Amino acid sequence: EQRIGSFNEQGLANTAWAFATLGTPAPQFFDAIARECGQLVSSFTPQHLAKTAWAFETLGIPAPPIFEVIAHETADSNRRSSPTPRGRLQRSAS
Repeated sequence: EQRIGSFNEQGLANTAWAFATLGTPAPQFFDAIARECGQLVSSFTPQHLAKTAWAFETLGIPAPPIFEVIAHETADSNRRSSPTPRGRLQRSAS
């Protein structure tokens, strides 16, 4: 748990994924990962977010901060996407 602070985004995601893949719930360890992710999650790649979220969900460990960031990042990404899918469909039909 003390070494979690030295992990980068990939290390956190891969470690969480490995524990979940093995079906090894480690609540204190995942609490530490969740705390660390709270500080780094905005710099996660989509793959790191997906792996981390999958790990928490697979083991049934609540991680509201991680899922809140995913929701926020997804909403921001959707707002930045231009043009919208509907707009692309309308243009392609013209």
